Amino acid sequence: MSTAFNFKPSPLSLALKANAVTALMLMAQMAEARIVTGPDEYVLPGSPAYSYELRENAGLTVDGAATKNITAYSATLNVKPGSTTQDILAMGSQVSIDGSTVEARKSASAAIHAIGSDVTISNSTVINNDGTGLASGRNLGATNGSTVKVFNSSITGTNRGASASAYSVLDFSNSHVEATDADGVGLTLMSAEARASNTRIVGGANGVKIDVDYSSAVTNNSLVLDGSSVEGTNGSAILVSDRTGTGTTADIQVLNGSTLTGGNGVILEVKDAATANMNVDNSNLVGDVVVEEGSSATLQLNNGSSLTGQLQNVAELSINDASRWVLVGDSEVEALKMDGGSVHFGGADEFFQLDVQSLDGNGTFVMHTDFSNGQTDFLNVEGEATGKHSLLLAATGSELSNAQPVHVVHTGGGDGQFSLVGDTVDVGAYSYGLMQEGTDWYLDPNHRGTSTSAHSVLALFNSAPTVLYGEMSILRTRMGELRLSNGQSNGLWMRSYGNKHEVAANNNGAGYSQVQKGFTIGADTPLSVGDGQWLAGVMAGHSTSDLSLTRGSSGEVKSYYLGGYATWMDAESGLYFDGVAKLNRLHTENDVTMSDGKQAKGNYAQNAVSASAEFGRHIKLDDDFFVEPYGQVTVALTQAQGYALSNGLEAKGDRSSSVVGKVGVTAGKNIQLESGSVLQPYLRTALAHEFDQSNKVFINDQSFNNDVSGSRVELAAGVAVSMSENLKLHADLETSQGKTIDQPWGVNVGVRYDF
Repeated sequence: MSTAFNFKPSPLSLALKANAVTALMLMAQMAEARIVTGPDEYVLPGSPAYSYELRENAGLTVDGAATKNITAYSATLNVKPGSTTQDILAMGSQVSIDGSTVEARKSASAAIHAIGSDVTISNSTVINNDGTGLASGRNLGATNGSTVKVFNSSITGTNRGASASAYSVLDFSNSHVEATDADGVGLTLMSAEARASNTRIVGGANGVKIDVDYSSAVTNNSLVLDGSSVEGTNGSAILVSDRTGTGTTADIQVLNGSTLTGGNGVILEVKDAATANMNVDNSNLVGDVVVEEGSSATLQLNNGSSLTGQLQNVAELSINDASRWVLVGDSEVEALKMDGGSVHFGGADEFFQLDVQSLDGNGTFVMHTDFSNGQTDFLNVEGEATGKHSLLLAATGSELSNAQPVHVVHTGGGDGQFSLVGDTVDVGAYSYGLMQEGTDWYLDPNHRGTSTSAHSVLALFNSAPTVLYGEMSILRTRMGELRLSNGQSNGLWMRSYGNKHEVAANNNGAGYSQVQKGFTIGADTPLSVGDGQWLAGVMAGHSTSDLSLTRGSSGEVKSYYLGGYATWMDAESGLYFDGVAKLNRLHTENDVTMSDGKQAKGNYAQNAVSASAEFGRHIKLDDDFFVEPYGQVTVALTQAQGYALSNGLEAKGDRSSSVVGKVGVTAGKNIQLESGSVLQPYLRTALAHEFDQSNKVFINDQSFNNDVSGSRVELAAGVAVSMSENLKLHADLETSQGKTIDQPWGVNVGVRYDF
């Protein structure tokens, strides 16, 4: 008989009781049951509801009918859709239940009790309101248990949803198994195997309880959860125990998104000198693993799995394949093995200590340190550490409170090595490294460079001149169009432009790449004052500049501007003057990726003003060629502004300025086309120099100089086309290379209409 009871009898009393119970059951059933001996007996709709006893080699099919309890001895039972039965006892039999309801009598210990039998349950409901829903086992002393397969069904009991004793196998798929009593167990395994796929297992006390069969020579337990959930409403999700003291072992596989939930916060509890080996694969678990003294447990996290919880007395933890363990308190593990996994020391304001006896492999430890008071997470390897491990220390915008080293790792020996991810950690305006002293590792208080946050702040404050000059560079290309119009017509014009600037890293390391795109519209008219050779206009536009910064950080500057210009051209001498003044409103967003991969954000707005004065001469040569030497001075002033990043870093930029002088020459040719259009291709080269060397930025009250002074050489090629008397088109390509600023490319295209 099956041994699904809650007390611990002696083998002799168990055998006597089993025989007595079997005899009583047979006598009671024989008194009222209809005996089936033939292989093809049917119960059809409308038949009276009888109890049935199936003798050896008998076969009974319940086809959409109702019966009372059924007992099968070495027989075959088929319960087809639409049927209802009371409890079923199968001994050495084949049972198939499909689309039916099995509800036990009050006197029955199990709604379905399989002893040395094969049972298939599909699309059905199995209920016992006063006992076990499904029990599978073997005859006493036998080594052939039962195999039960459950598909798309519900199994419900009060004290147990389902149970299996030695040599038996339960296989659940897309099903629900539950024990409703407060002390009930959803699934009980006693030296048995169970597999659950897309199945929910719930117990009032424990979701699954794993123990040992009462007999002596038994097998280990095995539980495989595949995309399934186990819940202990009031207790642990899985409880592994050994009531006999014979030494049970439970092998547990938690696969493919399976979950474990303990009402007491424990997902795995091991006691009574039992042993549990749990492998978690592609699943995320939340809860504690608690191992009683004298018991043993090993735990593996594989294939991107995670465990968030506390481990108590775990003998071995392996963290592999990008998996992670998140501590929620001080923890101890005897042997910690790392193979591409990580250990996370709780939250930013929590500081935990992890004690391990040994550490080997390679992995990452994600830790936090409060640099204002020296509090820190701490890894303590009491024995030997081997392998290479990385520390990902949480970055911050706050500064070190003092110049004292921060102790983060201790080992008792071994050849283990520790290093910082990315070699440094961002702390305020600077970045710091790791130093080793004997078998201890400390955060080095001597900074090794500027932090990512400081890089980003400096780059954003430095971006205003390149934004303003990128918008301004399109204006001088109007000269060709104006000459094609003789500067004597009212005109509307529009430019669409884009450019890229590469700003080299200075002593602060604040290099960046900037890509700008925008448009400008303008209108101008000849002036009657003076000598009649003046043209005045107004313009407005918008540009967006995207900045690529250190460690994948980024910034964005949105610029809105209004301006005016005046141009004087003397047709006889070729002399010209062009003056431009522009007022900008800049909206800046800063997204910083710090050394630990976390994000910090900040934003601010500021005003800017820029002006340009250019003087040159248009010299006509033979065959419609021309040259145009020119000189230009451009000045930009940007409003002082301060802001804070979300990581606590505070930044303030002084009013910044830029003064650029430029000398250059343009050479081209006017080509008269047969259509009457005039084509004016040209080449331009210039030498520019940034004179301003002092633009102070204060980061956490520490001064930095944003110096991008130096010279650069510019080259450009373009064409202006007079399509008709009124319509003019233009396109221009340019590039420059310099000491601190390069422009790999710049392009603008435009149209002018005279009226």
